[in-house]
Amino acid sequence: MAESSTNRPGFVQVRGAREHNLQNVDVDIPRDALVVFTGVSGSGKSSLAFGTLYAEAQRRYLESVSPYARRLFHQLEVPEVDVIDGLPPAVALQQQRGGGTTRSSVGSVTTLSNLLRMLYSRAGDYPKGQGIIYAEGFSPNTPEGACPTCHGLGRVYEVTERSMVPDDSLTIRERAIAAWPTAWGGQNQRDILVSMGYDVDKPWRDLPQKERDWILFTEEQPVVPVYPGYSPEETRRALQRKEEPNYMGTFTSARRHVFHSFANTQSAQMKKRALQFMLSTECPLCHGKRLRPESLSVTFAGLDIADLSRLPLKALAALLRPYADSKVDRGAEYDAQFPEKVIVTQRIADDLCGRLSVLLDLGLGYLTLERSTPTLSPGELQRLRLATQVRSNLFGVVYVLDEPSAGLHPVDTAALLKALGGLQRAGNSLFVVEHELEVIKQADWVVDVGPGAGEQGGRILYSGPLAGLADVADSQTRRYLFDQAPVVPRPPREPSGWLRLRGITRHNLQQLDADFPLGVFTSVTGVSGSGKSTLVSQVLVELVAKHLGQEIAPEEPEGDALERADEAATEGRITEGIDKITRLVRVDQQPIGRTPRSNMATYTGLFDHVRKLFAATPEARKRRYDAGRFSFNVAKGRCENCQGEGSVMVELLFLPSVYTPCPVCHGTRYNAKTLEITYHNKNIADVLGLTVDAAWEFFSEEPTVQRALTVLREVGLGYLRLGQPATELSGGEAQRIKLAAELQRPPRGHSLYVLDEPTTGLHPSDVEKLLRQLHSLVEAGNTIVVVEHDMHVVATSDWVIDIGPGAGDEGGQVVAAGSPVKVAEVKKSKTAPYLKQFLEGKG
Repeated sequence: MAESSTNRPGFVQVRGAREHNLQNVDVDIPRDALVVFTGVSGSGKSSLAFGTLYAEAQRRYLESVSPYARRLFHQLEVPEVDVIDGLPPAVALQQQRGGGTTRSSVGSVTTLSNLLRMLYSRAGDYPKGQGIIYAEGFSPNTPEGACPTCHGLGRVYEVTERSMVPDDSLTIRERAIAAWPTAWGGQNQRDILVSMGYDVDKPWRDLPQKERDWILFTEEQPVVPVYPGYSPEETRRALQRKEEPNYMGTFTSARRHVFHSFANTQSAQMKKRALQFMLSTECPLCHGKRLRPESLSVTFAGLDIADLSRLPLKALAALLRPYADSKVDRGAEYDAQFPEKVIVTQRIADDLCGRLSVLLDLGLGYLTLERSTPTLSPGELQRLRLATQVRSNLFGVVYVLDEPSAGLHPVDTAALLKALGGLQRAGNSLFVVEHELEVIKQADWVVDVGPGAGEQGGRILYSGPLAGLADVADSQTRRYLFDQAPVVPRPPREPSGWLRLRGITRHNLQQLDADFPLGVFTSVTGVSGSGKSTLVSQVLVELVAKHLGQEIAPEEPEGDALERADEAATEGRITEGIDKITRLVRVDQQPIGRTPRSNMATYTGLFDHVRKLFAATPEARKRRYDAGRFSFNVAKGRCENCQGEGSVMVELLFLPSVYTPCPVCHGTRYNAKTLEITYHNKNIADVLGLTVDAAWEFFSEEPTVQRALTVLREVGLGYLRLGQPATELSGGEAQRIKLAAELQRPPRGHSLYVLDEPTTGLHPSDVEKLLRQLHSLVEAGNTIVVVEHDMHVVATSDWVIDIGPGAGDEGGQVVAAGSPVKVAEVKKSKTAPYLKQFLEGKG
């Protein structure tokens, strides 16, 4: 890259940044400082921090790495920018879901498990006569450590006659064996049994047990002649006459089919189907601890390594602290006999305590080492990675963080700022994309991007110390930082009834009673890990869905289905109020689709209306193009070269495969004939490229389309492109798209809406838009329950339920319940002081 004309020591200088919606911006950002990038959602702040600065830092680093090693990295696109000077190496800590397998855990992400294994290997108490076990022998993910019975899963999986034959009154012909394939594969097995002389027309329960066991469980795979369509009598005669069969069929028992399908299929649906016939029980050898007996026989402080890994981090730190401080008296004889053990114990325990203290400071003391990463929230995972960086002792690095306060209670945000301060004092720069006002107020330097989202954004409104932002009239952030007046709470609405839950037990909730008012807006608050999501997003949702007989799609867990522990069962019941709810709507942050083919326009149904408009144009009618022609998922409309993907993969030897725009359709996804049809001078690909705001103006004469676009704008999504792939959307954006789809429906009343942190990723101005929509649902006679940390949402609720007082086993209780004003005065509540500050205009 060319050298910039003026060099400003101590600053990163950016010239001509054009990534995404950035409008050829120039900006100077100080190093060795806490720099916060602010602006409304979609203004371009992430494009500057991640798409430009971090992407360029990564590109420069990878230039120094061998091409072979480079292919192991997830490489970002080369940013659109003229010059960046003074940029140090960078580490990105982004909001993302946990690892893809449950074998990835809190212990592995933080490297604490490695240290613990070393501690057990070198300083554990071994049974008399047992030889040393090396560190890998204490890991369930290695052949040396895994329990031989369950292969390190902690559970064994089996099929039974009952699981594979749910209705034994049926005959084999009537598909009594539900575990066999439903289509031709199952028919084939039935025809094979006819050839083998089994009675497929007798009720399953009337067949001899020996025959039933062989059909279900045999490992034999006999090959026999098959005569499809023949009756058993005709088959017998054909066999006697040695008639030429239609084909030779191989028999596969039901158990063999289930296990083979599960182990070998690439289809998630097939895997799921196989899993429904498999029963899981705790491994009889390791009792769920996943390790071989020899490894479990080694103890430290009286506990085996599995029991130690199940302690909350706070308890683990307390147990190890005396060893780190050499305050454990094992007797002079022990010290003389095992001097090396004493030294090793002190050193490893000291290192463990140092790492654990950072995690405790970040409010993660309620987690356990064995907790798998797919069960963590993106905020928890980001803080785990942050803790690892704090201990790494790197200096001269830029840490680029994506909303580190997301999912954090204000009391935990204070701990986060302390950890960031530690990284900065060690000689690092912090570039933070953030909406949380408390974090912005701590910044040494603020870069405000805007003024609006999408095409209305992408400009640097201000770059300098925080105080100077007060004079920037165009800034949407300014008024929330400097113009906040005391909040005058409107009188809370009166509940139309109460939904009463009793005896709730799940995770850290123990025999809890909770009352939710109906017909009003309720916020459930509490520190991270207090149990509020368990209460609302799991227990409340499951109990209400069960009463209503409503199927709630389970959250798609990540990782291998076999490796996931069974979800804890919920105890508890609804004793009152369910008769006043007719429908449950859970608006979660799960993706709206897992492939680039799914997007906002298709999910909300908006695209159906748009395609009909194109099909109704004179030219389309003349060519007899129907609405299906304008879908990139249908052969007649899409580009055949890229199958409607818009890009093609190019394999590069020694380098990661790259995706490049399709050379035939140039990324439009459609074939040339389809693109010839225009509506108001735009083709279908042009329309998909419009932002919601631009499309709202473009379709001003189409009330059906505009109504859908209006709702998307009102939940703060005006900046998104209609065709933006689902894979590029954040959890908060996906949640607001689901909410918009719901708001488009005719109002019904008596529905219960449950949302978990709907303000994630939202600027305060967008929070106001979202609140207007949510309150309109309440006005229409519905009930809203949100899990939330944002004090603006909490202060404008009708009712607040505060869970706590602490996290993990120190939480799980209703600390306060009532109006925001009432809860703000409760001394035991950790939420109260922050709520009070906000109500007084100091938040």
